[in-house]
Amino acid sequence: MSQSVTPGSVGGPARDEVLERYLDENAERRLESYKALLRIPSISGIPAHAPDCRRAAEFAAAELRAAGMEHVDVSETGGHPVVYADWLHAPGRPTVLVYAHYDVQPADPFDLWESPPFEPIVKDGKMLARGASDCKCHVSMHTRAIEALIATRKALPVNLKVIFEGEEESASLHLDAWLEANKERLEADFAVISDTGFFEGNLPAVTIGLRGLAYLQLNVTSSTVDLHSGVYGGAVDNPANALCQIVAALKGPDGVVRVPGFYDDVVPLSPADRKAFADLPWNDDEYRDSLGVTALHGEPGFTTLERTGARPTLDVNGIWGGFEGEGTKTIIPAHAHAKISCRLVANQDPARIFSLVADYIARVAPKTVRVTVDDLSGGRPSLIPIDNPAAQAAARALEATFGRAPLYIREGGSVPVCASIESILGQPVVMLGFAPADGRFHAPNEWMWMSNFETGIRTIARFWDEVSKLTFGQP
Repeated sequence: MSQSVTPGSVGGPARDEVLERYLDENAERRLESYKALLRIPSISGIPAHAPDCRRAAEFAAAELRAAGMEHVDVSETGGHPVVYADWLHAPGRPTVLVYAHYDVQPADPFDLWESPPFEPIVKDGKMLARGASDCKCHVSMHTRAIEALIATRKALPVNLKVIFEGEEESASLHLDAWLEANKERLEADFAVISDTGFFEGNLPAVTIGLRGLAYLQLNVTSSTVDLHSGVYGGAVDNPANALCQIVAALKGPDGVVRVPGFYDDVVPLSPADRKAFADLPWNDDEYRDSLGVTALHGEPGFTTLERTGARPTLDVNGIWGGFEGEGTKTIIPAHAHAKISCRLVANQDPARIFSLVADYIARVAPKTVRVTVDDLSGGRPSLIPIDNPAAQAAARALEATFGRAPLYIREGGSVPVCASIESILGQPVVMLGFAPADGRFHAPNEWMWMSNFETGIRTIARFWDEVSKLTFGQP
């Protein structure tokens, strides 16, 4: 964390001067297009914003069409649409599928934003807006790189197929079915997912690992109505107390998950894996202070980066029940609830983890209450070999444009589409993203370095040149 680099510096060997001139001449128009997309409150998880999600999809489709892409389609999914486009005029060259998402998280709490979340501004070199770094920057960057290449060369160096999803922030409920239905149209040699970022200190990085997710809701009920705590206290169990008892049984104070079988399928870290983590520039004290916590906490025997990138977790995300208003109300609540997420690592199956946790909850729950567990969503983890040729091409492009060799990192978050593309389409995946590690994703004052945005466009263009030199078998 103590190490840093200047956010983005255009340069490197074999610069395409014609491309650079075009990008320089169109910088203002490019900025306004990025802002226009950010102004659309495409919050996929709130039904009232469905028209905004469609508007964002139509905007992205129009920009791809204007950039020179063909067969542009705002494709129906049963939920928010997927934007598809392709350009397939590079015979004998690789075909690449590109993924990003145009939907965003809710912007609450609004009072913590420095400026309105859907009125983008550039301040101190940062674009400030909801979706600025997660992930509308990547939608815009890929589109602008395509535009610049076609405008200056009249062609792309590779065959491209682009999909911009509209439900990534709300569990991608319809994406897998859409991928299955469009398998032939989406055939490619590999896929590039741009929904990741750089390492701490804004160090260029290629993400090789993402954790998966099992997300559940625990419901504890007793009486059909709230009961007077004076009249009934001592006669019936309290669902809120029982909920706390169940939650406490799931995880020990040392951070170890107590669910039997939870760790059975975890791929152990090899000595080489542990060395790779140890070699990353990192300072626990600085990390702790940046978060404002008194101490770091987690599974014993692993470093902070190992715990956040390569070990599974179980965490309560929300807990509620009973009276929460001002003053007093003496009740035994009729019900209490908790939302619980498990971040998963390589070889863990979200369906199996859900079953293990649900079975353990049933075992430890008091028999004096009724307990149900709802499966809300899940996504498989992903781990990509560092020596993947496409990943190496991405590394060369990053070094040529940002001026330093990238790090290889594992991120603690989940991008379920990565596993979906691997399992449904059978394509290897490269994760190439440019968001700052501290870009406040999902939080107030989300931001993106404009220098990362601009240099990243050059990186993407350079990446397609690097990929054009690769040889693949038939998909």
